[in-house]
Amino acid sequence: MLSKKMEEALNKQVNAEMFSSYLYLAMAVDFEAKNFGGFAKWLEVQSKEEMGHAMKFVKHIQDRRGRVTLAAIAEPPAEWDTPLAAFQAVLGHEKKITGLVNGLVELAAKEKDNATGVALQWFVTEQVEEEKNADLIVEQLKKIGDSFHGLMMLNSVLGQRS
Repeated sequence: MLSKKMEEALNKQVNAEMFSSYLYLAMAVDFEAKNFGGFAKWLEVQSKEEMGHAMKFVKHIQDRRGRVTLAAIAEPPAEWDTPLAAFQAVLGHEKKITGLVNGLVELAAKEKDNATGVALQWFVTEQVEEEKNADLIVEQLKKIGDSFHGLMMLNSVLGQRS
C-alpha cells in the first residue's frame, strides 16, 4: 500500500506528465501552423510518449491500491518565436521533470517504499534520455542559426521519428 504522502506525490506527477503531453502537443500545433511538419511530428510523438509516462504512474498507483485523482491540466503556451526557443523550452521542461522525479525518489526512500523506488528507476533512466535528446536538438539548432537550408534539413530529419 502507498502512504498518503507517496500517493499524493505520484498523483501530482501524473498531472505533470499530462501537462508535458499537452505542452508538446501545443508545440506540435504551433510548428504545424508554421509549416514545420518535421518538428511537429517529433513533438507529436513526444506528446504521446509523455501520456504513456502518465499512464505508467497511474498503473503504479492502482497496482499499489492507491487512489488516482486527476486534477486540471494547466494551459500551455500556444506559440514560440523560433524552433530554438521551442526546443530550449523542451529542454528546460525536461530538466524540471527530472527534478520532480528525483524528488519522488527521495520521498520513496524516506517513506521506505521500496516498490515505488524501484519503479521510479525506469523514470530516472528515461529522464537522462529525454534531456539528452532535447539538448542535442538545441545544440543543432544553435549551430544552424538562421540558415533556412539547415532548418529544413533538421525539420526533415526530425520528421522521420516514429
